[in-house]
Amino acid sequence: MDFEQARFNMIEQQIRPWEVLDQRTLDAFSTLHREDFMPAAYRELALADVNVPLGHGQITMTPKVEGRMLQSLAIEPRDRVLEVGTGCGFVTALLASHGGSIVSVDVFADFVEAAALKLARCGLSNVTLRSGDACRGWPAEGPYDAIAVTGSVPLLNNDFERQLTVGGRLFVIVGQAPVMEAMLITRLGDQDWSREPLFETVLPPLVGLPAPSRFRF
Repeated sequence: MDFEQARFNMIEQQIRPWEVLDQRTLDAFSTLHREDFMPAAYRELALADVNVPLGHGQITMTPKVEGRMLQSLAIEPRDRVLEVGTGCGFVTALLASHGGSIVSVDVFADFVEAAALKLARCGLSNVTLRSGDACRGWPAEGPYDAIAVTGSVPLLNNDFERQLTVGGRLFVIVGQAPVMEAMLITRLGDQDWSREPLFETVLPPLVGLPAPSRFRF
C-alpha cells in the first residue's frame, strides 16, 4: 500500500473538505503517520474515512473528526492539555505536536502501555500518560488550558468545564446514538462559559459513565 499517497488523499479529500484549514493541523496529519498507531490488523484502514476498532469495544474517531477537534482546540505551546481516552495514542500525538504539556488518561492499562511505545518512537516527550478513570476529568493535575474528550458523554455535566482555566477550551461529543453533537466549550470567567455546536457525529460513550434513564410508557 502507498501510504504517502493515501495520506495525501486523507488530507485533501477527507480532512480539508471538512473545514479543517488550519495549517498547523494539516501539517500534523502530514508529519505523523497514523498507520503506525493502529492495531496491526487494521493498519491499511488507518487513512480511510472509518472508525478503526481498538479492542475493549473502543474505536478511533475518523481522521476528519480528529482534524476538527484539533483545529477547534487551538493548542498553544504553553498550554496544559488533558486528553480523556488515550486509545491508540494518535490523538495524543496530534495534541503533543502542537507543544504544551499533555496529560492523557485511559481506563485500559494496555492502551496506555502501547501508546507510550508509539509516542516514544515519534520523539514526543511532552506527554504524561496515566491509567485510571477520567470520565469526570482528572482534577489532580489540572487546571487545563484545553481538554479533549475522545469518547461521547450522554449528558453534559460541569465536571470537565470546571477544570478549565479562564480562556480554556473543551472539545466534547454529547448525546446518544443516533444523534450526537460535537461541542466547543470555552471558559470565559469563574462562572461563565460559551458553548458552540460544531457538527453531528456518533462515538461510543466513555467507559464508566452511567447511562441516562429513559422514559417508558
